Amino acid sequence: MKKKTIQTGDAPQAIGTYSQAIRVDGGNTVYLSGQIGLDPFTMQMVVGVEGQIQQVFLNLKAVAAASGGNLSDIVKLNVYLTDLANFERVNEIMASYFNPPYPARAAIGVAALPRGALVEMDAVMVLQE
Repeated sequence: MKKKTIQTGDAPQAIGTYSQAIRVDGGNTVYLSGQIGLDPFTMQMVVGVEGQIQQVFLNLKAVAAASGGNLSDIVKLNVYLTDLANFERVNEIMASYFNPPYPARAAIGVAALPRGALVEMDAVMVLQE
């Protein structure tokens, strides 16, 4: 199995040993790595939970575009929150980026995230043929 690395300057550069996304050769499935609320141009964390949620969706959108797709191609979304009280805000903001049918999703409360982030999301995308 061959893998294609997806890389774009419109999303934050990897801050560890991972790729922004991987597409499996011969397939239409793309695995998007977790995105936190880093501004891709300054590599600084956006202030506040709402700003971070917005930035995460913008970062996922950029990686999806670099993969040849868009947010509507996401079939599975995982949301990691340091405070599950922010889950309703995720729902509200997510509704401005997605239309039904919404992707399958999990929301997980975590003790901490990289760089002090308040939210992180990763996704699986299936590209249209």
